[in-house]
Amino acid sequence: MDGGRSSSGQGQPEAGDGVAATLQPHNIEAEQALIGALLLNNDVFDRVSNIIEPGHFYDPVHRRIWECAAKRIQNQALASPVTLKPFLEEDPGLKELGGTEYLARLASAAVSIMAAPHYAQMLRDLGLRRELVRIGETIALGASSFEGDAGPEDQITDAEASLYALAERGGREGGFVDFAKAAALAVNTANAAYQRGGGLAGISSGMNELDEKLGGFRNSDLIILAGRPSMGKTALATNIAFNIARAYLKGDRPDGRVGAVKGGVVGFFSLEMSSEQLAARILAAESRLRSNKIMAGDIEAQDFEKFMTVAAELEEAPLYIDDTGALPIAKLSARARRLKRQHGLDILVIDYLQLVTASNSKASDNRVQEVSEITQGLKALAKELNIPIIALSQLSRKVEERDDKRPQLADLRESGSIEQDADVVMFVFREEYYHERMKPSEDDEKFPEWQQKAEKLYGRAEVIIGKQRHGPIGTVNLHFDSKFTKFSDPVRDESRYPPVSGGPGGPALDESDF
Repeated sequence: MDGGRSSSGQGQPEAGDGVAATLQPHNIEAEQALIGALLLNNDVFDRVSNIIEPGHFYDPVHRRIWECAAKRIQNQALASPVTLKPFLEEDPGLKELGGTEYLARLASAAVSIMAAPHYAQMLRDLGLRRELVRIGETIALGASSFEGDAGPEDQITDAEASLYALAERGGREGGFVDFAKAAALAVNTANAAYQRGGGLAGISSGMNELDEKLGGFRNSDLIILAGRPSMGKTALATNIAFNIARAYLKGDRPDGRVGAVKGGVVGFFSLEMSSEQLAARILAAESRLRSNKIMAGDIEAQDFEKFMTVAAELEEAPLYIDDTGALPIAKLSARARRLKRQHGLDILVIDYLQLVTASNSKASDNRVQEVSEITQGLKALAKELNIPIIALSQLSRKVEERDDKRPQLADLRESGSIEQDADVVMFVFREEYYHERMKPSEDDEKFPEWQQKAEKLYGRAEVIIGKQRHGPIGTVNLHFDSKFTKFSDPVRDESRYPPVSGGPGGPALDESDF
């Protein structure tokens, strides 16, 4: 539409000090296509907002349309030709292009959402080139003019400053931070820990012994939680996520911003389990009922009433679940950004890492390279959003081949990149699981010895911290209630959690319970 036209009249950018407008790098068609894609699907904004700014648009009318649409989207309102009409119908430049009908024509010329980042990158590059042209012209005019007191050294200094400012604006990654700013951030972190009563530099897991070892989950950290099937890694991640969401309290933070002063808003990517199954597991654990019996309807009336009561009490917990399977890392990152913009986000959980896919098609041909892209992407996302990310991971089968089945860093699948990019690596281990599978018959002479050890192992779980950048490694002991897939501190409040039937030597649980 409109071919390679330049906006007429008021819409035409002015040439800077003698540089003809025709020499200014631009692509009107790309601007039209990108704006059209945004008006057709507002999800485009999350894909390109970290790439393009209003100033990257050559046409001032397009710039104003983008600014108006972006403002509405950031305020969680729809940006479409219809909703933008009241804000732009009196715009003189837009009137010259046909009025608000031009917005509808832009939407009809939209590119696909997948192509939008490429167009955004193109417009960003063109915007930087125009800025370089302007700086170059200023340098040339200044060097050829003998008016004023500025000598060539001063002009070089000004040119360097202009180019540096452009490099900082154009770069998509942050540059160096002076020590004073870094120290201020460290003081804010320490102050937040002090305000929480000491001992915690990050978000509490809801389990005292784990918090004491980790100091809480720290912003910008990538935490890997790994284990073999049936060890309970999903159960532990679910317990932690819910503990954080349930404890959420909003208020004034020590740094002056409004946000979570206790607990936090939790995003949970459940790539293997549906949101319904995950919610049922959480509610079952809190109501002390078996989730498989609940979903099968195999419960008494009073138990169902108890389940519904707990559901009503907990429905306000800020826990957001995305159960889309096999998400590419780029799409996962975009959805996390959107959640933070719309509802806030204090911690992200991904169950599990091996189900995330690479965005680069070439990387997907090599599994090690693919996992490397994923872990690097998750670490970058943790830093970008300034939140901790907990990613679950599988372990290789070689754990089962050892007499001591406690996992080690080398047991991580594609362990090189995972171990390298992670700030914390934790393993879930329950010796009870392996001991149960060695159960002899009751008339065997080894049965009493087996039963004695089974009683000692019953309900015991270990979280082995194999790597931690900020603190010591070691083992944290937890209690695991296998009937309800619930982890807690070893010393339990029996008045709140009365003893339940079952114990060592009972029927083994299905792997679906974990």
